[in-house]
Amino acid sequence: MYSYIVEQEIRKTFDHVNNHRWDEAVKAVAPHIHHRVSGHHALGGERHDKAALRRWFERLGRVLPTLHIRVNNVWVKGWPWNTTVFVEWDGTATLLDGDGSYVNRGLHVFTLRWGRVHALEEFQDSQEAARGLAAQAAAGLKEAAAQPIVS
Repeated sequence: MYSYIVEQEIRKTFDHVNNHRWDEAVKAVAPHIHHRVSGHHALGGERHDKAALRRWFERLGRVLPTLHIRVNNVWVKGWPWNTTVFVEWDGTATLLDGDGSYVNRGLHVFTLRWGRVHALEEFQDSQEAARGLAAQAAAGLKEAAAQPIVS
């Protein structure tokens, strides 16, 4: 039962991201989170607090406004005091130049403690992310070429 509840909450969080509901997306995040995305680009880097993660989500919505993440599988392991969640996903977007070929696949690894997200590591195709962000920057979206948000 616990695994089912966690899976449903994780799926809701991805729905919040798809619909740019940032307050809801970070609602279960602990104040001192560790969030890491590989790659040296506007969405890469590491954040260590909830406010920086919220700014990261806001940037995600601005630099890839049509991004849609489809959750393929969710695996939940552990107990309420120490839970690991793996989420396999596909992300697609149409870029500002009309290119609809942006496809990124990845895996999120969440560490939960008593329902709060304490760590989130995103494993994805960082080259595809960089390619998409470079295309957005070339189309005039300067923030797509910005330095990573770090804390």
